[in-house]
Amino acid sequence: MSGRSSLSPSRLVRLLPFPYRAPTVPRGVELPPEHRRTGSDFRTDWARRYPARLARLALLEGVMRPAVAVLAPPVRQGLDRLDGLDGPVIFAANHHSHLDTPLMLTSIPEPWRHRTFVGAAADYFFGTRPTGTMSALALNAVPIERTKISRDSADRAAALIDEGWSLLIFPEGGRSPDGWGQEFRGGAAYLSIRCGVPVVPVHIAGTDRVMPKGSNRPRRAATTVTFGVPIVPGAGDDTRRLGAHIETAVAELADESSTDWWTSRRNAASGATPSLSGPEAGGWRRTWALGERDPQRRRTRRRWPNLR
Repeated sequence: MSGRSSLSPSRLVRLLPFPYRAPTVPRGVELPPEHRRTGSDFRTDWARRYPARLARLALLEGVMRPAVAVLAPPVRQGLDRLDGLDGPVIFAANHHSHLDTPLMLTSIPEPWRHRTFVGAAADYFFGTRPTGTMSALALNAVPIERTKISRDSADRAAALIDEGWSLLIFPEGGRSPDGWGQEFRGGAAYLSIRCGVPVVPVHIAGTDRVMPKGSNRPRRAATTVTFGVPIVPGAGDDTRRLGAHIETAVAELADESSTDWWTSRRNAASGATPSLSGPEAGGWRRTWALGERDPQRRRTRRRWPNLR
């Protein structure tokens, strides 16, 4: 008798105690929906319980704040515009870099700073269990669908606002690919009208120099965070009208950041506020125009030689 097993591969598979493929489903039997537990299905309620909040406080004040101060020393403007504002609000900011979130979380003043959650892209920040856990713990992030309209995402965010939490959201839906803004989506406006809370427009400048999209190596550069006058939804406002108002307010703050308050007000009154999306031109012209708008870039970029 040979010392080798006489079991054929097919007989060996039949004798093993576990299946190699999913069992078949009889006809007429409807399976329950599968819970992925990632993406928009990721549960984050645990991140707002006391132990997680305590850990996040330590991360925010002990890690994020010193890191932001070293990498992107910020100038914070317009905080006086929030005087007298009470209750939960929606902070709506432009988006250039992954650094925008920690910069905002360390710039939002009390009493909102430690009662703010972040609307984060479900497909990016919650694509896996580890990244979802870190996003929820460190940023108090909740998954928001950015590729489609999701009632679950809206209901989740609205429920937290109703509980007294403020929301930090980037209405562009993603980071700017070239330093200019993208069209705002309607999430902030919809939640403001639904929950009856004001929107605080915010403009962030400089983070694209620290860590632009596609870069994993940060460079030190100064940043500016400018808070605008809160926008309270009116009786006749709909999502489109309020969304356009929010985008215009952020564009005016961008103008204020690159010029001064008086110039930005004069431009706003005459309808001459520069668009967040920049000129409709070739890539090199958009890059050059961005330098013309950004004082920091004007100081550091190379200029054409004067041949006269």
